[in-house]
Amino acid sequence: MKLHTSRRRFLQTSAAVGVGYWVAGGVKAQESKSPNEKIQFASIGLGGKGQSDSADAGNSGVMVAICDVDDRTLNGAAQRFPDAKKYHDFRKMLEEMGEKIDAVTISTPDHCHAAAGLMAMRMGIHCFCQKPMTKSIYEARLMGQVAAEKGVATQMGNQGTANEALRQAAAIIKKGVLGNVTEVHVWTNRPIWPQGGERAAEAPVPPYLHWEEWIGPAPFRPYAPGYHPFSWRGWWDFGTGALGDMACHTMNMPYAALDLRDPISVQAETSGHNRDSFPKWSVITYEFPANDWRPALKMKWYDGGKRPDKELFAAFNDPEAPSGSGALLIGEKATMYAPGDYCDHYRILPEIEIPEVEIRRSPGHFEEWVAAVKGGEPAMSNFPGYASPLTETVLLGNLAVWVANEPGVGPKVEWDAKNLKSTNVSGLETIVKPNFRDGYILDV
Repeated sequence: MKLHTSRRRFLQTSAAVGVGYWVAGGVKAQESKSPNEKIQFASIGLGGKGQSDSADAGNSGVMVAICDVDDRTLNGAAQRFPDAKKYHDFRKMLEEMGEKIDAVTISTPDHCHAAAGLMAMRMGIHCFCQKPMTKSIYEARLMGQVAAEKGVATQMGNQGTANEALRQAAAIIKKGVLGNVTEVHVWTNRPIWPQGGERAAEAPVPPYLHWEEWIGPAPFRPYAPGYHPFSWRGWWDFGTGALGDMACHTMNMPYAALDLRDPISVQAETSGHNRDSFPKWSVITYEFPANDWRPALKMKWYDGGKRPDKELFAAFNDPEAPSGSGALLIGEKATMYAPGDYCDHYRILPEIEIPEVEIRRSPGHFEEWVAAVKGGEPAMSNFPGYASPLTETVLLGNLAVWVANEPGVGPKVEWDAKNLKSTNVSGLETIVKPNFRDGYILDV
């Protein structure tokens, strides 16, 4: 135990040295004194994206504990990790195994991200958390603060951040290749799950599902079909809708390129909703103030089949645009079009010479985090310097969706980012900051 504690303390110290790299401009962390020592991982959530996240962890170290609320998923993972101890409740896992866990992956439904991540980081455990990093804006702010205070290595699972094309696009935009950008359009093909309807009738809990643990910190409700394992994304208590599911990917390049932090207002047009399930579609307009290097600008988000005006893409001679998903940035000199979710390629019109830019090339998204755990530079999408403010920006749009519950355009929500509150719309407090169910801790 003493040897393990010393090893984790070293990993924590190394990560703390590197936490400012993306935040404060490039202080490189000291190299690990023991680069071949294996990291001891735990994984919370093993289905869906959790299958690949846990596989990445297992390939990068030793899996000592696994946790899932579905016995089928948990037992399947146990076949891959026969030496890992099995749990249904992440709290029990962290309490019993915390001293043996160096780093944890979190791939649960959105409503459990912060509860699990905060508990782990407060114990000094390094944290990888799937997108969106949290379900609420307050949780996103707090996750960044706790990560910085504890000096742990962190990363959100928005894998496109590692793409060379995304990093290059962001860098050349910062160099002024588009001129002043005044319009950004981002769209998605989500939702691909049922949304905008009523709850199904209560039903018996399947024998393989631990429903109390699935509910976690959310308000309790009886089990019904339509929540587990995937359609939870469309319910306000558990998910963040199409916006939360995909904007940490598709909005990622514009965010990196234009420092899209701390919007001053959001406004949504929706199909209407019952404030239990998200609407079938929404169009959300964000307003960002000028900063010290670019003017004020607007960004529009589209989901549920809505798309930007097709005329905006005429010069690109792509008859299918804007299909699927993508981002369009309109500047005074040129326009950039990045189809898809991850900006793995882009086009600029009119065609211009691309300036030379220096970018940090990634060894791979998960590999960046593993390197940070071992004392290397922080991952680009670390919580304090990148992922927390990105998640705040993304989730602010859901405040506008919440107040646009009647079909049509809802009220504009003016936003005080410093104090995390609207200056003109009341009744948003529990959307900004949830009340955790007894037994789960948000603030300490």
